[in-house]
Amino acid sequence: MIKIAPSILAADFARLGEQVTQAQDAGADLIHIDIMDGRFVPNITMGPAIVEALATLATIPLDVHLMIVEPDRFVQRFADSGADFITVHLEACPHLHRVLDQISDAGCRPGVALNPHTTASALREVIGMVRIVNVMTVNPGFGGQRFISGMSGKISELRAMVESSGSEIEIEVDGGINAETISIAEDAGATIAIAGTCVFRHEKGIAAGIEELRRAAALARKNDRR
Repeated sequence: MIKIAPSILAADFARLGEQVTQAQDAGADLIHIDIMDGRFVPNITMGPAIVEALATLATIPLDVHLMIVEPDRFVQRFADSGADFITVHLEACPHLHRVLDQISDAGCRPGVALNPHTTASALREVIGMVRIVNVMTVNPGFGGQRFISGMSGKISELRAMVESSGSEIEIEVDGGINAETISIAEDAGATIAIAGTCVFRHEKGIAAGIEELRRAAALARKNDRR
């Protein structure tokens, strides 16, 4: 069963703690936190202080996604703030092996994100070092974008790579996830669905948004078994 990781990028920041607690109570598996610097992506979001505040409330892992240049400069600060997973972008790390070691040494589980144009094969030399691979199914920087359908092939390729490695690695999909696309992602081999708008801005509330995703994924699995 695919895990649900609500992305706080779509949350109401005036009620952030309350909404994260609601997501946890509704059965979310992780809380996804997008860190943007206005350089690697054309947006600025939040920093270690937000992670530290949420860590005082969180009963599930905090999945920190660094969409920033020179992420090695900030790994320790986010680790100290309470991150459980720290994901960096392959495109931002000329010395990726070193950064993944740094994340592990800081006591966090390392992850790598791939922009839509980056091939799955680019991860081959470090696949055994990661615990999460984040497949960007939109161009990063903003919430509410449409799922790029061509990314399903990349997810499948990564799933085969993970299975060949023998390592326990989660494959996340990040961008455009809703009740229609979550089954596409799971069918391709994803194990975590990052969902922002369809959870935090669901017309019936956060719990209804998470339940809708789980119901859609379960229905697709049932139909596949027929």
